[in-house]
Amino acid sequence: MVIPQKIELHFMIKEKFNLEGKVAVITGASKGIGKAIALGFAEFGAHVVVSSRSEEAVKNVETEFKSKGFSVSSLKCHVGNKEDRINLIETTLKAHGRIDILVNNAGTNPYFGPIHKMPAEAYQKTMDINLNSAIELSNLVYPIMKSQNSGNIIHISSIEGIHPSKFMSAYNISKAALIMLTKNQSIEWGKYNIRVNAICPGYVRTKLSSGLLEFEGAEERLVNNVSLRRASNPDEMAGLAVFLASEASSYVTGTSIVNDGGLLNSPIF
Repeated sequence: MVIPQKIELHFMIKEKFNLEGKVAVITGASKGIGKAIALGFAEFGAHVVVSSRSEEAVKNVETEFKSKGFSVSSLKCHVGNKEDRINLIETTLKAHGRIDILVNNAGTNPYFGPIHKMPAEAYQKTMDINLNSAIELSNLVYPIMKSQNSGNIIHISSIEGIHPSKFMSAYNISKAALIMLTKNQSIEWGKYNIRVNAICPGYVRTKLSSGLLEFEGAEERLVNNVSLRRASNPDEMAGLAVFLASEASSYVTGTSIVNDGGLLNSPIF
């Protein structure tokens, strides 16, 4: 007869969301979802390294966050540039001695149109920014997190990686690949206590999504298919990111969490 081992329950849930002492690197953090996630991490005590291709833009974010009393630094990083990626990780490690959280948020969608007319350059740019940079940055932080025996990587995917929209083929493909990247990294790196998850936003009011609204009646059609009957704001992605980056989600890895206001649940009839 096997006697069940006594399990002690520790109801310190609030403390599990604490990010004090953690160092978080967020790409595409000058605006939108990236900036909202960086602010969320900072509010929960992390030192955040905000990066984007515009040095002026991330400096402005750094100044704004510091005025609120948060621990923050900024670095220019065009994620499609190898030297920039290496500099982002090496400079952060040198300054702080560790990297606990990486958020691969930077994204682009340079082409909207039929797949058979898509320029090869547009496809390659989409893959380089949305997918390849996430692979390369993850590979750069992997040995750091492995040596720490802890780390969290969060990929910002999209519901477009689950259910395709017309005329967004390259974007859809890149976001679907991020979901599979999440699964592969999690099964290979889990033994080093590195957790990898993805967030799949629905329609969020950002500069990147603004192109969807160029057509007459587009926003009304989009919102009518959302259970909550509205688009989301970037800060509505931040709470989920804090959860995934913290010990509150210590047993969550390899998953892609949809945050779309019920869009994918839209009834057929």
